[in-house]
Amino acid sequence: MTDHILIECSDVHPGVLVIRLNRPEKKNAITAEMYRKMVGGLTQAAADEAIRAVTFLGTEGCFSAGNDMGDFLSYALSGSSEPPAAVDFLKALATFEKPLVSGVDGLAIGIGTTLHLHCDLTVASARSLFRTPFVDLALVPEAASSLLAPAVMGQQRAFALLAAGEGFSGEEARAAGLVWKVVSPQEVEAETLAIAAKLAAKPAGALKIARDLVRPSPAAVLARIDAEMVHFSAQLKSAEARAAFEAFLKR
Repeated sequence: MTDHILIECSDVHPGVLVIRLNRPEKKNAITAEMYRKMVGGLTQAAADEAIRAVTFLGTEGCFSAGNDMGDFLSYALSGSSEPPAAVDFLKALATFEKPLVSGVDGLAIGIGTTLHLHCDLTVASARSLFRTPFVDLALVPEAASSLLAPAVMGQQRAFALLAAGEGFSGEEARAAGLVWKVVSPQEVEAETLAIAAKLAAKPAGALKIARDLVRPSPAAVLARIDAEMVHFSAQLKSAEARAAFEAFLKR
């Protein structure tokens, strides 16, 4: 079976760990096992002093279509009181202490968008599409996006993204502050890795202090993840969400 998450140190850029979503046949939709693998990658990077920066990449034309809907429906029907596997990943992102850089080409839906709110710098192609159809699926914002997006984008753009479900192109995302730079699809990966390499080469102690000063406190982000998840979990098991998932899977 193909490994849906590839984790490797860059051969060209010392100190950079690459976490790649690699399920193109399903538009890199993320399963519980994929979340666990990414947590493992972040844990590895945190423990290894030689790793100075982490990059998230997808495949050509697609970063991620979001959570795997089959997984979500199975969880909703299970009646489990345990939080979804995504929560451990989100908390690992929120507490990670080294630079996070991401590269997006094409689709970035749901968590495929909100993940980048935790990244320090994001590169996107002009053909990228950032969209969070939470409300359309009878769900609510996650990943502390209800805290982070208004701070980054302003209230109206954040509402358009998180509640109205409006899509943002690469250029619109850059103008909104969700993305730092827009390049051609062919340049996304190389530019993302080059940025990560520049960060990896900087004095680690000074960079960590600077990073901590410009980011919200991890405690606030974790508290918002928990608050969102109370509502998210309740909605995930609701009749309206189940109907929305089943309609999505029949499309």
